[in-house]
Amino acid sequence: MAEEKMAFQAEVAKVLDIVIHSLYSNNEIFLRELVSNASDACDKLRYALLVHPELASQTGDFRILIIPDKKAETLTVQDNGIGMNKDDLINHLGTIARSGSSEFMKNLTGDKQKDMALIGQFGVGFYASFMVADRVVVKTKKAGDACGWIWESDGAGAFSIKEDKEAPLGTSVSLHLKKDMLDYLEPIRIRHLIKQYSDHISWPIVLKEGEKEETINAASALWTRNKKEITDAQYKDFYQSVSHAFDAPWMILHYKAEGIIDYTALLFIPTKPPFNLFQPDRKSGIQLYTNKVFITDDVPELMPYFLRFVTGVIDTNDLPLNVSREMLQKTPVMSKIKKGIVHRILGELKKRAENKEDYRAFWESFGIVFKEGLYEPIDERNDVAELCRFHSTAGDELISFADYVARMKKGQENIYYLTGTDLETLKSNPQLEGFLARGIEVLLLTDPIDEFWVQTFNDYQGKKIVSVMYAKSDIDSIQPEQTNLGEALSPEAAAPLIQKIKDILGKSVGDVRLTDRLTKSPMALITPEGQMSLNLERLMRANGQATAFDSTRILELNPRHPIIIRLSALVSDSAADNKVQDAVWVLFDQALIAAGEPIRQPADFAERLNRFIIGGLE
Repeated sequence: MAEEKMAFQAEVAKVLDIVIHSLYSNNEIFLRELVSNASDACDKLRYALLVHPELASQTGDFRILIIPDKKAETLTVQDNGIGMNKDDLINHLGTIARSGSSEFMKNLTGDKQKDMALIGQFGVGFYASFMVADRVVVKTKKAGDACGWIWESDGAGAFSIKEDKEAPLGTSVSLHLKKDMLDYLEPIRIRHLIKQYSDHISWPIVLKEGEKEETINAASALWTRNKKEITDAQYKDFYQSVSHAFDAPWMILHYKAEGIIDYTALLFIPTKPPFNLFQPDRKSGIQLYTNKVFITDDVPELMPYFLRFVTGVIDTNDLPLNVSREMLQKTPVMSKIKKGIVHRILGELKKRAENKEDYRAFWESFGIVFKEGLYEPIDERNDVAELCRFHSTAGDELISFADYVARMKKGQENIYYLTGTDLETLKSNPQLEGFLARGIEVLLLTDPIDEFWVQTFNDYQGKKIVSVMYAKSDIDSIQPEQTNLGEALSPEAAAPLIQKIKDILGKSVGDVRLTDRLTKSPMALITPEGQMSLNLERLMRANGQATAFDSTRILELNPRHPIIIRLSALVSDSAADNKVQDAVWVLFDQALIAAGEPIRQPADFAERLNRFIIGGLE
């Protein structure tokens, strides 16, 4: 078959441009990536042999061979794993999966060091080869196929593929090294890199020098070793290998569970969130093994979604080696392991939470995801609640539910919250005024998930969790700490103004009424309990879900505010009708702004405001 030339997918071309021209100093990670890919290939073939034992005749003992050739100036990483066919080469080395393409492009920053980290996390670390090589040749044959293939590229935008009838089972990646990268041919350098990055690989990594072969890694699964024998550096290297990350783990959890179900867990919480944390089709970060045999890295049954940032390995002897996808979904073993894992993770987080600064670092990275545990139908929701942290009106310190309850005012029955998209905007929301005047703390919730968990987790230790935006409030029994708030309009005196405002605003509001919960602002918008909040409507609009302006919203007036008192006096003066209308619309638009809502007619608002400014300057 003649050689075929093909162009790289645009996203791959972008990857290659980054790695080839990168100033990234740690180019040695190319070897870690190639060895990791070779190890995965061996894992996959060993698992395939369980279903297709006839393939065993094509392979011997699994191993990874590293061959430096100083004369040819090539470094070869070879395995006898699953191998690839022509389609695999095109799909794995010529493209990034469609589901990841746009996500990859969106996350490119232009900072080459940060973008290099993305390459590893995307599972396309093979391209790191071009940091040290100006030509890469891949020879491969897939288990069960009659012939193999040769893939070759110089990284300049295209690659070639041709048939190779002599190719042995597995994959051989040969790097034609750049002139300034020839030190990677030195055996002492190779040994050091394997020890540093790949010592945990469970397959023998063999260095071949001429006729001499030497196994240069421990060749034992790290999670099976005694914790006391494992250094922090080894844990870090293993974490970076399984997660393709460049940070250090924030937390390491390594334990062996024995009982009804036996399993070993080696789990990590990253320091920094993965870039694809919110990608819907993102795989779990957990690799499942049974008796050190790799089964799958797609096991959503092992970890609840709110802990999807956790990465690592679970190894159990309580699953058959030939376990299928359907069996994994149905077996009670998985649910028991999951329950044990979640219990241990939450327990360790509780210990770490005792150090507020340390825990704040975790919360700022993963709190937005962790709070989903308050919404998910899980048994551990109360434990999740204990670990949640929130901003509040009490200050800059993040607080827990327990902190809030301990500070509740005498006579206060509920935990109060306010949702929005921006913390500073929330702090200036008029609806907080009545609570602040009474010294009542309010939780300030700015994450999208906050709109949803409060609907399902609405009780903490017998205290109802209530939005300050709802019209019904139970704070009236608590007296304001400030008593000189001034004289207020009576309901009877305010009735003509209320009717006038209803006539002016029409369907823009559902009702207008007086309130004693405002102390500084003349008016504010609220939402009756059970109706869609202003913030939720904003979120729906931002996600392309059109919603009509909710006409049931209530406009509350501050009967003590000088503007409201003055407007009440002008209502009966027909000569001031235009001025009253302008004032009502300006105040209504201000209420929208204070609630974080856009003004619907900005030009009209500006024109009315200008008329007031001119009048004030005369």
